[in-house]
Amino acid sequence: MAKPPPAEEEAAALRRRLRRLVATITAGGAGAEAFDEAAAALAALREAQVGGSRKGARGEETRSANEAESVPAQFLCPISSKIMRDPVVVESGQTYDRRYIAEWFSAGNQMCPQTQQVLLNTTLIPNLLIRSLIAEWCTENGFALSPLEKQEEDHICNSEQRTFDEIFNKITSSSNSTERKQAIKGLRLLTKRSSEFRAVLEERPDSISQMTFARFSNPGLQNDPQVVEDMVTIILNFSLHDSNKKIIGDDPEAIPFLIWALKSGDMGSRSNSAAAIFTLSALDSNKEKIGELGAIEPLIDLLEHGSIIAKKDAASAIFNLCMLHENRSIATRSGIVDVAIRAIGDQSLVEEFLAILALLSSNYDMVELMIEFGGATCMLQAMRESECKRSKENAAVVLFSICMYNRAKLKEIEADENTNGSLASLAQNGTPRARRKAAAILEMMKKTKTMHMHNRHSSC
Repeated sequence: MAKPPPAEEEAAALRRRLRRLVATITAGGAGAEAFDEAAAALAALREAQVGGSRKGARGEETRSANEAESVPAQFLCPISSKIMRDPVVVESGQTYDRRYIAEWFSAGNQMCPQTQQVLLNTTLIPNLLIRSLIAEWCTENGFALSPLEKQEEDHICNSEQRTFDEIFNKITSSSNSTERKQAIKGLRLLTKRSSEFRAVLEERPDSISQMTFARFSNPGLQNDPQVVEDMVTIILNFSLHDSNKKIIGDDPEAIPFLIWALKSGDMGSRSNSAAAIFTLSALDSNKEKIGELGAIEPLIDLLEHGSIIAKKDAASAIFNLCMLHENRSIATRSGIVDVAIRAIGDQSLVEEFLAILALLSSNYDMVELMIEFGGATCMLQAMRESECKRSKENAAVVLFSICMYNRAKLKEIEADENTNGSLASLAQNGTPRARRKAAAILEMMKKTKTMHMHNRHSSC
């Protein structure tokens, strides 16, 4: 059997000695020396056991301190100087461990410990980026964080909902317009940074209606363009979470608010409204609602007069909406064909507009409009000048429909083909669909030419 370490032998001897002295004392008749000796033995035993533990603890503290020296500074809480387990951001932009900054605020402090900035609100926003970086660093460096208590684990699991409720309460209930604006801005940033936070809407499905009502009921928020843009962007960010698309579509205020902002907001609000409509239109049920509520006409206006980013967002939204047949008629009545052909002629968003026209070209009335606005010439130009294979394909699709509905256009197309050979080149080198459409047009041209020759011979 292995011999116990010297420290354990010493402690065992002290315990035996102490038991003997205690027995003597409790039996009665012990002198003062026995009491003094027992006290000395007890002190020695305490030093051997408790003192040793303290030394061990100090050793652990030293080891942890040495390890902490290698931890990146941004992973350490400025209050505790310990590696953060639940990092959160306060209004000043500084990050702290939730436990310590919560204690700081609970003590009545209203300023940021780092910057000494007075904070108008003490909302704690989870810093998911730092949390993930800490977890990655700990894994790579074999650094084990001390386990969280059950209460802390539950707090972290519910932190997104708690944070949402704190912010949302300020948006809907605060009597201070400035505080409301800051809360709306905070919610925008949260929904941008955190995919986990976007899922909170599943538990709070009426939030958008409440938020829009809070804006309309508060004169300080109604006409503030930044508030409108922030609210539009919140809806956009929430819509990126797939399960939220139906929730937002079913909200009676969400889509009408986006359309209102699309018509009345500044360029940032209009662009983000178009982007939100694009993401929401991934659901067919939303496509129908968006079309019926009147989004397509302001989207087309944005296509004409928006910034380049806004135009791209609007084009994407219109393409998605036109996947539903009923919306194609609305788009056509609202002038999409004229806008698209003029833009392609001006070399503006050619790829996006050709995709829309190709989608519309299965309908006779829409093709008639394309012909009226010079669609054949425009498509031939696109096939010659575009470097994008998909754009060439879409141009061929539209041109094929024009030829099918109006054979008189074949003469114009044949004249261009004799000069440029665009169709022959596409029939050889295009995408599979482009090759089929180009070959079909060439075949129509051949048959038409043969028929004309036959008619001339017959007349002779």
